[in-house]
Amino acid sequence: MTRSRLTPERENELFEAVLDLLREVGYDSLTMDAVATRTRSSKATLYRQWHSKPELVAAALEHNQVPGAHEIDTGSLRGDFRAMMTAADDLQMEKDSALMRGLIHAIHTHPDLHEALRKKLIEPETTALNRVLRRAVDRGEIGADNPAVEFVPHMLFGAFFALQIIDDRIPDRDFLTRYIDGVVLPALEAR
Repeated sequence: MTRSRLTPERENELFEAVLDLLREVGYDSLTMDAVATRTRSSKATLYRQWHSKPELVAAALEHNQVPGAHEIDTGSLRGDFRAMMTAADDLQMEKDSALMRGLIHAIHTHPDLHEALRKKLIEPETTALNRVLRRAVDRGEIGADNPAVEFVPHMLFGAFFALQIIDDRIPDRDFLTRYIDGVVLPALEAR
């Protein structure tokens, strides 16, 4: 993938435009033409940099991410989880939640988007989370044979979406912290 000739500022402007358009019109109605118009750039430039709409959307979402699990090591599993929760403020979680709600449907109807998101976002974050869990095993905080370890990514992603479906509210740091303390850590039998 070629990324020459775009300054970080220009790339940031393009990514912000993509995210704004996703929030406004959703994935299906987002077009490279609309991004080009909004950013006063050419479609050729966009395609030269990202090759496709799914790649551009995945890159914009990756750029928008707060520091994830790969940058965190507090020395304890509970500390690592808390650090992950405090990396994003509630306003950012609300904005990200709106994006994700729109993309959930799109990944089921656009396999190329699903694949791009898997490569850019899901796999790296899952790998980093598994690293956090391995360190907890190495420190003796959780048992290596605990079957819940395999399902931590599912628990965390699931909580994010289930709260919206069940309680019709957006997850915030308070909810996620209580969820980790009340569900995830007990399931892991963390010491």
